Amino acid sequence: MTEVAFHFNAPDKLGYACRLLRKAYLKGASVVVLTDEGSVKALDAALWTMAQGEFIPHCHPGDPAHVRARSPIHIGSHVPEAVNAGVLVNLCTGMPAHFDQFARVIEVVTLGGDDRLHARERWRQYKALGIEPQRHDLQLATGD
Repeated sequence: MTEVAFHFNAPDKLGYACRLLRKAYLKGASVVVLTDEGSVKALDAALWTMAQGEFIPHCHPGDPAHVRARSPIHIGSHVPEAVNAGVLVNLCTGMPAHFDQFARVIEVVTLGGDDRLHARERWRQYKALGIEPQRHDLQLATGD
């Protein structure tokens, strides 16, 4: 069964996602990141500029097939076909389609009221499917 973890109280969704993806990449994980269509380019740019001299290899649906085949991180608005990834990071407001094909799902939730409201609904949907989500409060983890 898929393990689901909600990372609550992220001050900046894209910034937190970049740090999370850097950590996953350094551990050798293969990740799919779901974000709305308008944020694909913003996340792509953020991964290029997050730290000087640091590169987090990633791709999105518009990249050539040979790039997508070799990239450990796939960014898009839907789960790509025939991708072999163990982790799904959801930055969208809705429940991710095909989440059950991943060993682990990470839901990133900001401090914003609307984002928290959508997260509560996704939490209820996971519970209705028999999944007990884990809760990680990022404010407690950083001591803020």
